[in-house]
Amino acid sequence: MDSHSGSGCGGLLDEDEPFVGSYFVSAYPPFSTWTKNELHHVERVLDAPSPGRVAFGLYVHVPFCVERCRYCYYLSYDDKSFSDVDAYLDAVVRELTQYRHRPAFSDRKPSFVYFGGGTPSLLPTPTIERFLGRLQAILPWSHAEEVTFECAPRSVTREKMQTLRDGGVTRVSLGVQQLNDEVLQRNGRVHRVADIERAYECIRSAGFRVVNIDLMVGLVGETAATIFETLERVVRMQADSVTIYQLEIPHNTPLYQALHAGTLPVPPADWAVKHQRLLESFSRLEQAGYVLRSAYTAVRDPVAHQFVYQDAQYFGADLLGLGAASFSYLNGVHFQNLASFHAYVDRVRSGALPAARAYGLDEEDRLIREFVLQLKLGAVSAKHFHEKFGADILARFADTLAACSQRGWLTFDADGVTLTRDGLVRVDRMIPAFYAQRHRGVRYS
Repeated sequence: MDSHSGSGCGGLLDEDEPFVGSYFVSAYPPFSTWTKNELHHVERVLDAPSPGRVAFGLYVHVPFCVERCRYCYYLSYDDKSFSDVDAYLDAVVRELTQYRHRPAFSDRKPSFVYFGGGTPSLLPTPTIERFLGRLQAILPWSHAEEVTFECAPRSVTREKMQTLRDGGVTRVSLGVQQLNDEVLQRNGRVHRVADIERAYECIRSAGFRVVNIDLMVGLVGETAATIFETLERVVRMQADSVTIYQLEIPHNTPLYQALHAGTLPVPPADWAVKHQRLLESFSRLEQAGYVLRSAYTAVRDPVAHQFVYQDAQYFGADLLGLGAASFSYLNGVHFQNLASFHAYVDRVRSGALPAARAYGLDEEDRLIREFVLQLKLGAVSAKHFHEKFGADILARFADTLAACSQRGWLTFDADGVTLTRDGLVRVDRMIPAFYAQRHRGVRYS
């Protein structure tokens, strides 16, 4: 491994954070390095037996929405018919069937499952019940530690929540963003505060083990007052988990298009403001008894209110992604499905796997991937990397750690690395400085 890959990181860290573009780091190496030419790695790992005790999870992408939010960069559709939805769900079931018979999955059961979107809760109750049943008939998750289902307020009903509970869902994540009608309207959210309050009561009544509320800072039209009033109400609701993201403005979003065209009456906050508001938000949650468990999430009980889907991936778990544009990680290989709705459905119907691009990680890539993702948890154990990779992360990342320490973003000692609060709220800004030299400065996606 190149022990000098941290050299030159100071200049990278000193660069201004771009006002627009992708910011949140969800994979390493960056998506733009994944190519069609690397797809042979997918067949290789699928034909190999499962790698021992490595945790395994399932992600299911449900890309349907009532209306696309102005800041959303995920693959989603607001123009699909009932027959389109049924065809897509059939394809997801077929895709799982194809994987189930491969050696890599023949004897494995998921320890975590995540239904994301889009808006999975937009599906009608009978459709959800049938869909969950069909998937579990192929790959049961009755012994999974966690099964998460994303919900949007207006699509929540008591009947639907009970169906999810009966289907094995243990954790519901409710997309709120802010509890202010004007801010919600300006950012293309179809729900309002009354919808949030009604939905939350329905979710609570179903008895899920963990209820998470997703918030966001940096939205168009927000003020410090709208954010902190939102937090006060969320604390009174006694949400088990509160996740707060900072607004990004990727180029493929309606928000970027409006910003580029100059049609926004009020510009979004800059990064300095977003960082400060996030810091203050975390401080207020802690004052209310919450415990910070990552760069994005605070929980009331760090033992009872875990997020297995996130933590397992950060420590190298395998993930099988189903659906259009979903991405997987299997035994050191990243791969992503076709992003076109019809291309994905047609490919699966033909009996072929829908993977469109891949990347096979070497040992250095795997070490860096786990290290940068674990930074998001606020601390990285030196012992873990010594035992798993035989590597000294303090020596491996010495230059970059020193540069980040000088900026007050982290501290490090023989036990490992600990992020400060200033470092935690800008961890995605910091992470690329730890990349191998060959992966710096490349396009994100």
